[in-house]
Amino acid sequence: MPKHVSRQLILVICFSVCQTMVTAAADWPHWRGDNRNDTVDEYSGWNGTKWSLSKAVWSKNVGEGCSSPIVVDGKIYVMGWNNKRVTLTCLDANYGKQQWSQSFSSPQYGRYSIGDKGVYSGMTGSPEFDIETGYLYALSSDGDLYCWNTTQRGKPIWHFNLYEKYKVTQRPNVGRRKRMHRDYGYTSSPLLYKEQLIVEVGDDKGTLMAFDKRTGKCIWKSAAHEPAGHTGGPVFIDVDGLPCALTLAIRNLIVVRLDKGNAGKTVATFPWTTDFANNIATPTVFKNDVLITSAYNHYAMCKVRITRSGAKKVWEQKNPSGVCSPLVHEGNIYWAWRGIHCVDFKTGTEKWTGGKVGSVGSCVLTNDNRLLTWANRGDLILSETTKRSPGKYKELATQKRIFNADAWPHLVLANGKLYCKDRNGNMKCFKVGG
Repeated sequence: MPKHVSRQLILVICFSVCQTMVTAAADWPHWRGDNRNDTVDEYSGWNGTKWSLSKAVWSKNVGEGCSSPIVVDGKIYVMGWNNKRVTLTCLDANYGKQQWSQSFSSPQYGRYSIGDKGVYSGMTGSPEFDIETGYLYALSSDGDLYCWNTTQRGKPIWHFNLYEKYKVTQRPNVGRRKRMHRDYGYTSSPLLYKEQLIVEVGDDKGTLMAFDKRTGKCIWKSAAHEPAGHTGGPVFIDVDGLPCALTLAIRNLIVVRLDKGNAGKTVATFPWTTDFANNIATPTVFKNDVLITSAYNHYAMCKVRITRSGAKKVWEQKNPSGVCSPLVHEGNIYWAWRGIHCVDFKTGTEKWTGGKVGSVGSCVLTNDNRLLTWANRGDLILSETTKRSPGKYKELATQKRIFNADAWPHLVLANGKLYCKDRNGNMKCFKVGG
């Protein structure tokens, strides 16, 4: 082969490899990732014999709370509470160096909070990013809905408090006994849809409301009007070509329309009331199907099919996730709660379970068909999916006790970096794949 041809061939191959590496990495701009479903186009780091995971590239404390970070264009945005203030911090995603911060006064808990204050505190909801404007949105536990401009070092664009603007009251006790009464304040992330920022307000004039993403002006209120639940936030669903949003409110799964002229109208509801109002796992959408799950009086996972005619139960199995939002991939459901589970999506029948995971956990599925789990008090677990281990749980590698506090914040994998955070605000970044 002539030298000039071989050089050209090498350049073409190198360019192709580089392009593949670039396109196989993505930002994490929303709750549960770029696709909002915990499946990412990222490599797990498993090379066939060992887990290629670096020592921590950087470490930082960003303040109390279960809020998970988001990653956009080489920057990480993370929120936490400290000394009577919530702070939004912008860090260099590779080195952890602070670029800027913005803060506002806030109590450690929502103003009507009741119960479980020993296991959570500070900021709970995760931020939402708008690629078009560079605006970042977040809702604090005490109801402060903020919009900042990240292109201007977090300059505040608009803000108001949901409790004060809409006179939202304490959530009612929906448990069977008085001691079950719970209110964690606002826990959810806003949802962007075109020019709308959709928020679970829980007002008697609308469970869901949409605000103009640029001005904060209210665009519509849902016909459904019950108190908010305690999930990670509203979720988009396409119902037979109809754009919709759903949320698991305090008593029902609610699906509303988003199309112009019909926004806020109810498409479907499905009853699901949980003792302690602990509807923590975010509903998972796959095509027209929705997975809802909780422990306590239900202790179940339920698959519900949504059509323009309403909601219909497909199956319900006594195999719940109490906290971790389930993910769906290639006909299977995965989650981490009292073990790592794999269940058949069609029937709800369990295929396998294993691993030492308690009540704390979140999962991410990688592009090489492996499952990353962040659990307990800082355990990172890499395991196989059913593609390579169809009959039993197979753990590949573990790093234990990275922190000493609960790993409530969601695991984030973006652009070859793994970001882990605990509820005390300790955060570490690891490089994946060497």
